[in-house]
Amino acid sequence: MTRRIRIQLEYDGTAYAGWQLQKQGERTIQGVLESALRIITGEDVRVFGAGRTDSGVHALGQAAHFDLPGAIPVAKIPSALNANLPDDIQVFRADEMPPDFDARRHTKGKLYRYRIHNARINDVFSRHYAWHIKYRLDTEAMQAAADCLTGEHDFSSFQATDCAAVNAVRRVYMARVTRSADEIIFEIFATAFLKQMVRNIVGTLEMAGCGKVTPDEMRRIMEARNRSQAGQTAPAHGLTLVKVFYADDPPGPELAKFIPDSTGALI
Repeated sequence: MTRRIRIQLEYDGTAYAGWQLQKQGERTIQGVLESALRIITGEDVRVFGAGRTDSGVHALGQAAHFDLPGAIPVAKIPSALNANLPDDIQVFRADEMPPDFDARRHTKGKLYRYRIHNARINDVFSRHYAWHIKYRLDTEAMQAAADCLTGEHDFSSFQATDCAAVNAVRRVYMARVTRSADEIIFEIFATAFLKQMVRNIVGTLEMAGCGKVTPDEMRRIMEARNRSQAGQTAPAHGLTLVKVFYADDPPGPELAKFIPDSTGALI
């Protein structure tokens, strides 16, 4: 007898070659989780993630599912896994789900956060978690460009050149740029994301912060549906997957206000 289990976890992606197993045998989040499950169950258990974060990307609320053999109580799954995981990966929740639940296909939305340390001298303690940019960025100009992202659009201009997605249309509910002293935070809340979409958007917003991309230019970039028209791919280490949303775990009031539906329900 097996049970379909959904876990929620956080990790520091600095030492990993991303989420997905690699043919070269590099250390990945998925691989380390499967090794921990092998210790616990004595069997090979495949783990399926809600999203494939790139090498160096972090997560505060990644989600994944697997079929668990044996009778271990669901409430004890996080502690059992954490006892066999390194300190930079920790599971904080486990739920038994219907047999057909899929962590990726049943996602209703995701929230990502990108951090920029905007000061002449880099901050030693944020060097693995923020993109250091020495020159002053105009956050109002960045927000004006980010405003063009909200709604349903074709985001081909911001997908990686090797992205395998058949359809590049995504619905963005919120794209927000804020500054606190030397830290700039970009948050984006959407139904789903293309490969490297957030990092490519951030690279383009950096251009807006330098006065090189106006809102009209941002719209032209989006309409071009051509990756070469957008900015650079921002470094992976500034990006964090904050949360993955499901029907049984909808966004709270702070995010629901951005959803253009009176019920606050994700489409």
